[in-house]
Amino acid sequence: MAAAAEFLADPAELATFLKKPADDVQLLAALRAATRRFRGAVRHPVSLVTEDTTYVDGNGRATLHLPAAPIVQLHEVLVDDVPLPGVKAKRRSGVLLHPSGCWPEWSEITLFWDHGHDPVPDEVAEAVIDQARAIYRLDPAIQQITTGTESVSFAATVAVGVTSQWQAAVEANRLNRGDEA
Repeated sequence: MAAAAEFLADPAELATFLKKPADDVQLLAALRAATRRFRGAVRHPVSLVTEDTTYVDGNGRATLHLPAAPIVQLHEVLVDDVPLPGVKAKRRSGVLLHPSGCWPEWSEITLFWDHGHDPVPDEVAEAVIDQARAIYRLDPAIQQITTGTESVSFAATVAVGVTSQWQAAVEANRLNRGDEA
């Protein structure tokens, strides 16, 4: 399996904003953290993953929501280790349609497939760079400052926050929203 790209944005682009070299350790750590945060929010890798093997459970319905999107290529689908030809896919949304009925409950569905974006959508890269810039500038070591009788506390999660750009990119790329009801 070819793993997803390490970053959802180009380190050189972040380096331009921060006026640092693209191999700066703190810059790369901030970009890695922003990438992990975005992937966690949307619940899938976003960038291209090839030759992936994924196991999901049958659900007794005609459609099966996959844990990543878009579907680039569906190589093979097995139901309890038996090949199932004729599976149709809604590529953009990561949904499979059973060719002749429903995905059997209590069955193991094995997918051999490629999924994700190549290149990563511009709005995702922009949101990740914006978040990485905020993470880079945050000094998590400073949690409280006291001067005389006054004290101010900082929380890293509040200081970073999210922008409307981030929220829009997450909403456009998030999967499996059914658990929010």
